[in-house]
Amino acid sequence: MHTTRIKGLAIAALGVLFITPDALLVKITSVEPVVFLFWRGLLLALSFLIINTVRYRSRLVPEMKRCGWKGWFCACAFAVSTLGFVVGMKNTAAGNVLIILNTAPVIAALIAWLVWKETLPLRTWVIIVVCVTGASIMAIGEWGQGEPLGLVMAGVAATALAANLNVARSRPDADMSVMLMFGALLLAALAAIGGGAKLPSLRDSLFIGLLCLFFLPIAATLIQIGPRYIAAAEVSMMLLLETVIGAFLVWLVLDEVPTTLSLFGGVIVFSALLAHGWIEVRRYRRASLS
Repeated sequence: MHTTRIKGLAIAALGVLFITPDALLVKITSVEPVVFLFWRGLLLALSFLIINTVRYRSRLVPEMKRCGWKGWFCACAFAVSTLGFVVGMKNTAAGNVLIILNTAPVIAALIAWLVWKETLPLRTWVIIVVCVTGASIMAIGEWGQGEPLGLVMAGVAATALAANLNVARSRPDADMSVMLMFGALLLAALAAIGGGAKLPSLRDSLFIGLLCLFFLPIAATLIQIGPRYIAAAEVSMMLLLETVIGAFLVWLVLDEVPTTLSLFGGVIVFSALLAHGWIEVRRYRRASLS
């Protein structure tokens, strides 16, 4: 049991590390959101197909069938969460979107409790509350007004993410990551309908290719696998680390100096997740000794 939890935390943390360049590479590109969404979806679908073919070879189709309707749900939820995030960012202040997205761990925990009767230990709830508070403090510096559509879509993104991870958690015997390619194709199709099927400049193509052919497919695969070993709320909580490291990369490369509140909130999130990992490692060592 303890070995499984350590494995799950390590997989989720590694996935978060691979997703951290997302904000930086999105900021570097100058394409319209709908064009970015089209190529993000198309290239991710190709990447997922390659990764899954290498992992499963002739067993890929049987593994997809094993996922059943829950696999299709995860694929659609993946597309909806990505779409909600981008539309939210386009229609309201970034701080508004981040604060709403930071509620994903709480939403995931509530869904798990209401639907699957899965409860979390008090220590995990404490870490979740501390992390959400720290991430929200980071976002307060960018709090602003915006269209109601942006707020609604940010809420949709947080709920879709939480639901996706919970459904994946409900079938630990099936690898839901093999279905993400269909969610990526759905995202590309929706963007194409919206006029996103345009060729970016060479510079933007290089950055989009780096993000969608390397960083994102590895990150999404690992994060989708995480709920097979730990609670969906814990995976969502680990994703808050991306806010901290992503902001640091933007600061380092683009010289966008974070506010004092952002730095303070980042320290809270990083310290809480570090404490969570330390506690789990200690529990694993005690269980091993006994």
